[in-house]
Amino acid sequence: MGIKETVSVLGLGRMGSALAKALVEEGYEVTVWNRTPKTVPNARSVGTPQEAFKSDVVVTCLSTYDVQEPLLTNEIKTLVNLTSGTPEEARRTAQWAKANGVEYVDGVIMAVPQQIGTEQARILFSGNEKHHVLHAFGEPVHVGEDAGLAALYDLALLGIMWATFGGYLQAVALMGSEGITPERFTPMTTSWLNEMSTLLPEMGEETRTRRYETDVSALDINVSGLRLLTEASRAQGLDTTLPQALHGLFERAQGNGHGAHSIASVIEEIRK
Repeated sequence: MGIKETVSVLGLGRMGSALAKALVEEGYEVTVWNRTPKTVPNARSVGTPQEAFKSDVVVTCLSTYDVQEPLLTNEIKTLVNLTSGTPEEARRTAQWAKANGVEYVDGVIMAVPQQIGTEQARILFSGNEKHHVLHAFGEPVHVGEDAGLAALYDLALLGIMWATFGGYLQAVALMGSEGITPERFTPMTTSWLNEMSTLLPEMGEETRTRRYETDVSALDINVSGLRLLTEASRAQGLDTTLPQALHGLFERAQGNGHGAHSIASVIEEIRK
């Protein structure tokens, strides 16, 4: 068995600390740095980023790219960037790495800190297909050579999560206004979501071909349904920001000639 690379982790928030811990448990020689001094058991803490750059691999898990950018230097040999940002920020960092002779991997963590180091953690990464130390954190999944793709996948998937959570919380508040508890309502929710997820492949194909004919559920019906949800939420004394936003989006698609089409036709408004 070969000698493992030395690894430094920059950024010791909840996620960064979990990454460093997983590397230690995998047998790596780990160095850590944080702007405010923190420690990780069995890892060497250093006072400056420059000391951390002596490792074979530098893993960054910082709050923003604006925090990360001033720290970057051509002293880094391999940069595994796990800082959350936009595709353009990732591409800009990849361009910097190429210009400075730094091997670069851009990744996103589709997990919570408690899952790091387990099979439940999925690490999407783009750019260099050699994933270096990512296996220590979970399951690495290469999504393409373009360094910005991991961030794109990340935001797209999180968008689905945030929309789902927002819809669930609106529903729980609506049911709770009549005394129905989450414990009673949530099992029906999970069953409903499982059924709805089976429709996504067909919907995705409709958006690809831009053929939205339907004999199932026309947009007209759903616009009316969202109006009713908004009115019911208001009548129950709830905030209506979320249903109103969806109603407005669907209604615009309806007004642009998609009333008899499927819900997938709403993407034509989003694409604008």
